[in-house]
Amino acid sequence: MGTMTTLPDGYRTIEIGEDRQEEFQAVDRLAFAWPPDPDVDAEVPFTVPFDRAMAVEGPGGRLAAVHGSYPFTLPVPGGVVPCAGLTWVGVRPDERRRGLLTSMIATHVERSLARREPVSALFAAEQGIYGRFGYGCAADAVRLTLPRRAALRPVPGSDALTVELATADADLHEDLVDRLHVAAGAGRPGWVARTTPALRRRILVDPPQWRAGGEPMQLATVRGSGGGPRAFALLRRTSRWTEAGPEFPVDVLAAVALDAPATHRLWSFLLDLDLTSTVSTPKLALDDPLLSLLVDQRPGRPRLEDNLWVRLLDLPAALAGRRYLSPLDTVLEVTDALVPANAGRWRLRSHSPDDQGTWALAVERTDQDAQLRVDVRELGAAYLGGRSLAGLVTAGLVEERTPGAGARAAAAFGWPVAPLCSWTF
Repeated sequence: MGTMTTLPDGYRTIEIGEDRQEEFQAVDRLAFAWPPDPDVDAEVPFTVPFDRAMAVEGPGGRLAAVHGSYPFTLPVPGGVVPCAGLTWVGVRPDERRRGLLTSMIATHVERSLARREPVSALFAAEQGIYGRFGYGCAADAVRLTLPRRAALRPVPGSDALTVELATADADLHEDLVDRLHVAAGAGRPGWVARTTPALRRRILVDPPQWRAGGEPMQLATVRGSGGGPRAFALLRRTSRWTEAGPEFPVDVLAAVALDAPATHRLWSFLLDLDLTSTVSTPKLALDDPLLSLLVDQRPGRPRLEDNLWVRLLDLPAALAGRRYLSPLDTVLEVTDALVPANAGRWRLRSHSPDDQGTWALAVERTDQDAQLRVDVRELGAAYLGGRSLAGLVTAGLVEERTPGAGARAAAAFGWPVAPLCSWTF
């Protein structure tokens, strides 16, 4: 590894077994100021697989820092690649500034490469942290807070669909929610599925301590004429009475649909619940159908936020694992301070197009002159097709050594579907 990974004297990296789960969770609670609650712990599944739970143990055996990862399959433009979903990264406040995070990232990279996972992804609690480890923000999300009865443009077939509402129940609804989530995201880069039983159950667990005075989580399901599910939303209303009457906010925690009529029917229902005043959306892709269906987006005050961060661990495998929108023959000079095997000059050369009109790339070492000079962070940002390499040239983050090379690479790396991961892991 290219970055110093030596821990302070008396510290060591260890694997965490089930017998130390409570200690692992306690470090994360302290790092994120989450109050302990035995009742919540008893209800909410621990989601980090124990063969992927790691910690730094300090002198005397106390855990000083923790991290874990999930075994994901990451949808990328035109395909999928194995991915290590970095999660539960926390350092005790009294153990900071000792290089523990740097050591944990190096451990995560080494173990991910050993498992043949060419890509890692995460959600960043703080934006300023992970760029220095080569993660690039590869997707954006938008949220809105819409007024009740916000108008939607009509969609044929919406009126023929029905909606049913039930209190969400993990035992009853886990399979429905998971199947619709996977199907609705087909073809969208970044749309990670919940790949373990604990993660699939976790979305429907709803302890009272998490409701902030709201109702138990509800499940709205849109069904077709034959009864088959076409869309769902998880939502919560909170009773709020004012001098002017009821002004209940609706918090939509998740919402997916298989097609335009189902999208229209679902949001028509969510936007016109009795007693309510506002409807807050979950994270939406920049091309989510709701944004096009709204007659007027402005009252919703769209808010942009960073979504998935991506790190290329095995550069040739990662770049060869996705498809490209146009043919490309270019040479990149890549810098990577953490994984020296990625650094150097690489020739990216496309093959013949497939039946979808997209192109595969061969990625090979070369001594040819570079046309673009790019850090692995910017390659991660462009990897899902949601960031323009030409835009990064304009920003001064990618160096163009051959005129037009940035625009040609941007055309190839781009994708017609905006990337998004719909849930935070």
